Amino acid sequence: MQRKQFITTVLTGAAGMTGLAAFNRFTDDLTEQDQLMPVLFIGHGSPMNGIEDNAFSRRWAKMATEIPTPKAVLVVSAHWFTKGTHITAMDFPETIHGFGGFPQALFDVQYPAPGSPALAQETKSLIHSADVGLSHDWGLDHGTWTIIRHMYPKADIPVLQLSIDYTKGPQYHYDLAKELYSLRKKGVLIVGSGNMVHNLRMVAWDKLDEPEYGYDWALQMNNTFKELIGNKTHDKLIHYSLLGKEAQLSIPTPEHYLPLLYTLGLQNDKEDASFFNDKAVGGSLTMTSVKIG
Repeated sequence: MQRKQFITTVLTGAAGMTGLAAFNRFTDDLTEQDQLMPVLFIGHGSPMNGIEDNAFSRRWAKMATEIPTPKAVLVVSAHWFTKGTHITAMDFPETIHGFGGFPQALFDVQYPAPGSPALAQETKSLIHSADVGLSHDWGLDHGTWTIIRHMYPKADIPVLQLSIDYTKGPQYHYDLAKELYSLRKKGVLIVGSGNMVHNLRMVAWDKLDEPEYGYDWALQMNNTFKELIGNKTHDKLIHYSLLGKEAQLSIPTPEHYLPLLYTLGLQNDKEDASFFNDKAVGGSLTMTSVKIG
């Protein structure tokens, strides 16, 4: 049974003709195209980037003008770290403000982009390495909306999130990403959202406003990551824990790094990577972002 036939059967039984009609409309529009959609890894940094007009947010907005307009956006965010793999599957995902200690203006932000239950079903059907759960309880966390609202401020493009299974290792996440490759042929922009170097415990909070302030070990590790990405040495990036003390300092916990592996897993042999927002912040964070394709 072909994938579309399978999902049609599921929707007919589980969601009725309304869900089936929506799925047919979306999948008819999501046909394969000649142009392969790029893939991004975006260093999202502070939630304040979501409302500030700064070099990072302006570059996100500019990036949206440099790539084809997507039919949908699928984000792997560092801030949805779950047991098992899940995807948002509601028509209208809520804007999640999962942080504290910031100005009220940040909590007031709403990003009312639609979701797409049809694309959620399509994505679920592509992933054979996991039984993907369809989530109606999550939404768009700040790893997603702080970036995407600058890229697509009209909020008129469907946005979904795919969670990161914390019970699995880096190789699993890299391999899972490869199962999503066909979405690139259908106009879906896939974005990994995290930070290559992310050690909040060692942030120099008094240096946050100092341009490009990075500890030696953070800059060294960031440069190593860039070199490995540029050379397509993905195996070493998957096994980052073997890269020494600098890697341990740069990635004390994996959630902000693993989205990078989703981006790299979607790269084909003919594609090169380029970098943007290549700056350190507060000593122990880097905003370095990657475009593939």
